[in-house]
Amino acid sequence: MSACLLAGALTLSLSGPFTLEWTHSVEKTEWQETWAVTEDGLKLQEARVRGSGAGMEPGDGARLQDGWWVWAPTLPPQPELLLAASGATVSGWTLCADGTCHTIGADASEPVRIAPCR
Repeated sequence: MSACLLAGALTLSLSGPFTLEWTHSVEKTEWQETWAVTEDGLKLQEARVRGSGAGMEPGDGARLQDGWWVWAPTLPPQPELLLAASGATVSGWTLCADGTCHTIGADASEPVRIAPCR
């Protein structure tokens, strides 16, 4: 199973897990999530944040590892991810998979959709 990234004219097929990285727009703190593509949808495997603050408290069971709070969220599989692309935040999203990273959603546009390919 793979995931499809639809960002305007950009379409990518992602095999295996992928990581989303971004900088929190208020706290200016790095955040990362690792997702897997499963038969049931997109499964959040791990979340990491470099600090805490407005709306970014580490989750239950978080442990401090190399300056990051790391935990395994208990979110059920998601049918899709819609990433806001306002163009008004510190940066866009960085999506890394298969050894390659792409910046998405840095400019004002429609939300970026990530979903299992069907």
